[in-house]
Amino acid sequence: MFAAATLALLATLTLVLVRALAGPTVFDRVLAGNTIGTVAVLLLAVIGFLGGRPDFLDLAIVYALLNVIATIAILKFFEFGSLGDPEEPEEQD
Repeated sequence: MFAAATLALLATLTLVLVRALAGPTVFDRVLAGNTIGTVAVLLLAVIGFLGGRPDFLDLAIVYALLNVIATIAILKFFEFGSLGDPEEPEEQD
């Protein structure tokens, strides 16, 4: 059953890669990138279960957190044009 789940996740990954390459807007590509990260987390969990390596779940959790942070940073960059505050604060008298 888990082998079938792995094959389904790989098929999903293929479809998402097609969407990432053919996406008409940047946000479609960002969503596809986020979905690729989610599928990678699921693959890590399934492979860890199949291989009897429960420590893969720790790696999957860390990768999921990095995926969320990276997606937020990319969207902030596209909305504001930078990740930091480029303007100097105004002096108040």
